[in-house]
Amino acid sequence: MKKLNVLLVCGSGASSGFMATNMRRAAVARGVDMDIKARSESEIENYVDEIDALMVGPHLAYILDEVEEYIGDNDVKVILMKPEYYSTLDGDKALDHLIAEME
Repeated sequence: MKKLNVLLVCGSGASSGFMATNMRRAAVARGVDMDIKARSESEIENYVDEIDALMVGPHLAYILDEVEEYIGDNDVKVILMKPEYYSTLDGDKALDHLIAEME
């Protein structure tokens, strides 16, 4: 698998920052080459050219239509994070979900 560039978004960027840290740890432990950034939803447009996947906090499901517009023709996989791992900031489970979606 090539190096993945992933952007995580939540409302303010705080919980996604913790999630990104936990996912980076999980990726390193598994030897998966990945760049994971966390930003607020207002910054998505600035990153669509650089990312392979966008993971959105479960409480932001309502922005998915808007997100699809930002992405346009870019080849970006949009993944709505699941509450069961998002609420506990479980980087391993989030990484499992991401990898499953990318295959």
